[in-house]
Amino acid sequence: MHSPEFRRLLPLLLLGLTLLAGCEHLPATHASSDNASPGGPQILAIDVKHKLTLRDILPILAQKRAVLVGETHDQYHHHLAQLEIIKGIHERYPDIAIGLEFFQQPFQKYLDQFVAGEIDTRALLRKTEYYDRWRFDYRLYQPILDYAREHHIPLIALNLPAEITQKVGRDGIQSLTPKEKSEIPASIDRGVPGYRERITAVFSNHPAAMKENLDNFVNVQLLWDEGMAAKAADYLRRHPHKHLIILAGSGHIIQGTGIPQRLKRRIDGDIATVVFGDQLQLSDDIADYVLYPPPRNLPPKGMIGVVLDTDGNGMRVKSFGDNSQAPAAGMQVGDIIVEIDGQPIHNLTDIRLALMDKRPGDKISVIVLRKGDRIPMTVALR
Repeated sequence: MHSPEFRRLLPLLLLGLTLLAGCEHLPATHASSDNASPGGPQILAIDVKHKLTLRDILPILAQKRAVLVGETHDQYHHHLAQLEIIKGIHERYPDIAIGLEFFQQPFQKYLDQFVAGEIDTRALLRKTEYYDRWRFDYRLYQPILDYAREHHIPLIALNLPAEITQKVGRDGIQSLTPKEKSEIPASIDRGVPGYRERITAVFSNHPAAMKENLDNFVNVQLLWDEGMAAKAADYLRRHPHKHLIILAGSGHIIQGTGIPQRLKRRIDGDIATVVFGDQLQLSDDIADYVLYPPPRNLPPKGMIGVVLDTDGNGMRVKSFGDNSQAPAAGMQVGDIIVEIDGQPIHNLTDIRLALMDKRPGDKISVIVLRKGDRIPMTVALR
């Protein structure tokens, strides 16, 4: 972790090509290998007196056919920095689109409808099955999607259907039906240097890793990376004047072995990779640019504080969490939540949408079903 002083000195610090992807651009005193044993790892040095900012590199990024920006999914400041990159490129080259890992390809039409203003945010989340297929707090991404909608910037669903990747993870790629195989890229490069080694290292740290499933795990990663690269390349071929900004997890971008090399294989034009250094171990091949946005957290969201049984019998209350105000409002174990603030509740998506804009301390109107009776109550969110 970086010290507070380091963070203060390096808001939106660029460690870019001059450091991480091209040590030949540094003076010899900065790039000398004398500080490493023969054959040993190079010791990375950062010259904090010659820092650059995001604004310094935006003119370069705006010239790229594709800019891939990594993220740690639950870090709000990563997404705010992604938005700043999108804004900066859009100001310089307005004809852009945004590719998104967190929407799956079969739901593209709903992204188109959202950007066109034909459906609202709640309809988008419901129709794309966002809370079943991605599940991270939508507020993390909301500023990006709202900006795209406001400026009519196309949003591109990059990810393969979860049904396919889950099946491969469980039963192997040979288990796919001919129809399912038609939905995955025809060209899959298994020989990218360092790729399998990197994925294997991730697999070995997975708490549920089983050695006999390593090949399936690698195949799932390959399908994600090749699938997103193929979809991005297809969009760029069909829109030759567009530039594409791709937002995906850093694991798909670092060292270039995931999406970047697979996209380069498919398109003409330069690309650039950007990641955020506060969640990563730096190396000289990690990306073209590494940024350090100031830390920022989402405001806490309001919660009912209940554990729900989702076994098909409705949203049945199984237990209460710490500090839940629901029991004081009259809610009991076994109650079925059927309505929140006038919105019918059938599943977890309904609950998440009903509470999407709520904060701790807000009060909501709830109707529960108990022994056939509809019982209203007012619950303060914790």
